[in-house]
Amino acid sequence: MPPRHRRQAGSSSVDHTATYVRSDPVYVAKAQLFRVLGHPVRIRIIELLLAGELTVGQLQAELSLDSSGTSQHLAALRHRGVLQSRRDGTSVYYGIRDPRVSQLLASATQLLTSALSDSHTLLGELAEAPAPRIRRP
Repeated sequence: MPPRHRRQAGSSSVDHTATYVRSDPVYVAKAQLFRVLGHPVRIRIIELLLAGELTVGQLQAELSLDSSGTSQHLAALRHRGVLQSRRDGTSVYYGIRDPRVSQLLASATQLLTSALSDSHTLLGELAEAPAPRIRRP
């Protein structure tokens, strides 16, 4: 990890650490991966493919998308290395490139479940809290 740069009195207000992070290839690659996963249709595609390979036509039917929309999502996921494809005759099959993507989705589900559970608990506590008294002069 690179050393953190300290701002000295009178120096510019540019945060060199933030500049480094934005340009570091590892952080950029991770951000691009999460960006490509940041669409509900793409998450659904991955969930469908976790059960096994599907053709483009099968995915279109499951997603109720036209061929152009489906192809764009598949291309984005393939470009980032999430999916792989193979041709068999006139059909193109898509599948998950690395099965660890299922762990990533499972972790996301656990994080969301925990956050929603915490919110539900807080809502319950707020509902049970006595109403504040209004002081009158």
